[in-house]
Amino acid sequence: MQISQEPTDFSPNNVLCKVKNAMKVTSNPMQAVVCHGPKDYRLERIARPTAGTNELVIRISACGICASDCKCHSGAAMFWGGNGQPAWVKAPVIAGHEFYGHVVEAGAGALEHFGVAMGERVIAEQIVPCNRCRYCTTGKYWMCEVHNIFGFQREVADGGMADYMLIPPTARVHSIPESLSLGDAAMIEPMSCAIHAVNRADIQLDDVVVLAGAGPLGLCMAQIAHLKTPRKLIVIDMVPERLALANAFGADVTINPREQDAKAIVHGLTGGYGCDVYIETTGVSAGVGQGLDLIRKLGRFVEFSVFGSDTSVDWSIIGDRKELDVRGAHLGPYCYPVAIDLFARGLVTSRGIVTHEFPLSDWENAFAIANSTDSIKVLLKPEAE
Repeated sequence: MQISQEPTDFSPNNVLCKVKNAMKVTSNPMQAVVCHGPKDYRLERIARPTAGTNELVIRISACGICASDCKCHSGAAMFWGGNGQPAWVKAPVIAGHEFYGHVVEAGAGALEHFGVAMGERVIAEQIVPCNRCRYCTTGKYWMCEVHNIFGFQREVADGGMADYMLIPPTARVHSIPESLSLGDAAMIEPMSCAIHAVNRADIQLDDVVVLAGAGPLGLCMAQIAHLKTPRKLIVIDMVPERLALANAFGADVTINPREQDAKAIVHGLTGGYGCDVYIETTGVSAGVGQGLDLIRKLGRFVEFSVFGSDTSVDWSIIGDRKELDVRGAHLGPYCYPVAIDLFARGLVTSRGIVTHEFPLSDWENAFAIANSTDSIKVLLKPEAE
C-alpha cells in the first residue's frame, strides 16, 4: 500500500500563527479515540490540550496501533485487573503510544527544557517517568515504579490517537529529522523496543538465534539481529508473507511451524544442541513452550511479548534441565536516538511493515485490521485541518 506524505504546512511562521489563534480559544475541540473500558472505545470531540510550564502540545502526524492496544481493547487482565489485582489502565484515557508529531505550542520554558523548536518534528518515549522513585533516580527510568505510559493513564499520560497531544515535563522527547519518511517516523517506537530486546539477547558472532514471531516488532528485531551478524538467524511465523519479509530483512532460515518441523530444522543446524538465543515475540503461550523446547542448555531466552492470558510451562526446564538465562525486555530505554540514526542511515526500514493507514474517524476498522493477520502495522492519522 502506498503510504502518503504529510500535507500540513509546519513552517515556523505557519505554526506560530496557528498557535496564536488556538490560544485565544482554550476549549478548541479536537477528535480523539477515548478508552472508557474493555471494548468501550469511542471517537469523541474533546477540548484540545494547552501547554503549561515545561509542557508541549504536538499536532499528531500518525499513531500506530500496537498489539497491546488491541489486547487492552479486548479486556486482557494485565490491563484491567482481576483475581485481586487492580486495573492498571486509568480510564477514560486517550489511547495510543506509538505517535509522533510537530510542536505547535510550548509552555513557559518548554523549548529550552526539551531542547526543541517550534514546528519541529518530535517523538516522546512511551513512558512518562516520575523522576523520583529508585528506578528513575538510578537511570532505570523505563522501570519507573509509578509507570505512567502514554495511552493508558488519563490526564497524566493521554495518548496519541488524537489530533493533538500534551507532552508533560518529565517525558523524554527526541527530535526526528524531516528526511525520515512518514512510515519510518511512525516506526521509531517499535524499532526502539526491538533494539532493546535484541541487546538483551547479547548476541555473539557464533550464535544461532531463533526469533519467534514476525509481526511488527519481530520484523524490526529481525533487522536489528541481522546487524549483529550472528552465525544463523532463524525466524518462525505462520504467515508466509511475513516470513518473506523476514528473509528480505536478513533471516538466513524461515520456518512455518504449520508446515515444517521447527525442532528438526533447528537441531539440524546446531548439531542437535538447539539454538543459543531464543527471542519470544509471538504474544501467545505456544511461543513460550516452543522456545523452551528449541533452546540449548545454558541458552539465553528473551521474553518481550505482552500476553492476553496466563502462560503455563514446565518451570523445571529453566533450572533443573537446562539452566537457562531468562531475560525480560520492556520498552526501548536509551534506544530512540539509535533507532532514529539507523533509519536516517538506511540500515533499517519500515517498508513492507507499515501496510495500512486510516483516518482517525475510521478507528474501528483500523483496530479490526490491526488485530488480524491481514495487516502488519496499521497507522491512524488525523484528518488534515
